[in-house]
Amino acid sequence: MKKIISLVLLLVFNIVHAQISNFKTIDFTKADNIAKLNKGESLKNLPLLCYKLTFKLETKVEKLRAIYTWVSTNVKGDYNMHREVARKRKELKKDSLALNKWNRIYKKTVFKKLMNRKKTMCTGYAYLIKEMANIVDIECKIIDGYGRTVTSNIDTLETLNHSWNAVKLNNKWYVCDATWSSGYMDENGAFITDYNTGYFLTDPELFSKNHYPLDKKWLLKSAQTNATFVNAPIVYGEIFKHKITTLLPKKMKIDATKKEVINFELKSLKNISLKKVSLVYFFGNNENKLKIYDIKNEYEVIRFKHKFKWKGHYDVHLKVDDDIIATYLVNVTN
Repeated sequence: MKKIISLVLLLVFNIVHAQISNFKTIDFTKADNIAKLNKGESLKNLPLLCYKLTFKLETKVEKLRAIYTWVSTNVKGDYNMHREVARKRKELKKDSLALNKWNRIYKKTVFKKLMNRKKTMCTGYAYLIKEMANIVDIECKIIDGYGRTVTSNIDTLETLNHSWNAVKLNNKWYVCDATWSSGYMDENGAFITDYNTGYFLTDPELFSKNHYPLDKKWLLKSAQTNATFVNAPIVYGEIFKHKITTLLPKKMKIDATKKEVINFELKSLKNISLKKVSLVYFFGNNENKLKIYDIKNEYEVIRFKHKFKWKGHYDVHLKVDDDIIATYLVNVTN
């Protein structure tokens, strides 16, 4: 009887809290255009800005989209601020009390720069989305956790380094990340605006490929764990743009022998031409294609295979169109 009750409660929780709709029938053109028309508006009067962005929109999801698009395209990331926080986290890694005290003080600098210059880091983006969503009567929370990139949280959850948002729409919780939607830092530390809508109300299973919350309930329906998170292949922003989830291989580090068959699988919510899927590695600055075979698309799952002919270490990149979406480290032996 206890098992039956537990299963019922789990089912109810999944339906109420984790059932995810991607709003396929909603056209966000109007919301995005309103955001564009209000480019450059001040943050000094948030209620007025929210009114300008939302008063012509009927649904809450459209209002959220207008706010999200405006924040992602008008607020810039601050490299110096990000570097200072990373430095301090490393310095005070073993002194949580001192780090928390420093964080409380530094937040004043973060929010002052956000309001006056529209420059910030992830904390500022998440704060702004939360405040503006709340103003238009959308329940929204800031989620703290681990962001996995090519330089952070590669093999272990070592640095609590990211913040994003959970929003409640139609009695369901969704996740979004305005920071990573907004753009990226180039090699010189300059911020490049490059709006990526793939982080807006993302499917939790895909979102958890590079977001791991401190409070596990914000994984929503994702089955991600600490181990699967840090062992998985590295994924990039383009995977969200294409709405792709990698299925196989499950791990970033792969040990194989020569001519051993390695199976690759990816699931896409978009219709992707098989001709656009490739596997590559770089030798110096030259990109080299690896031969893939038995490629097929069955029920939105693309499958293909590859055999390495030579032993060695390979940084293998999965590409769709011209975008690298995931990276694997393959060690091939005899």
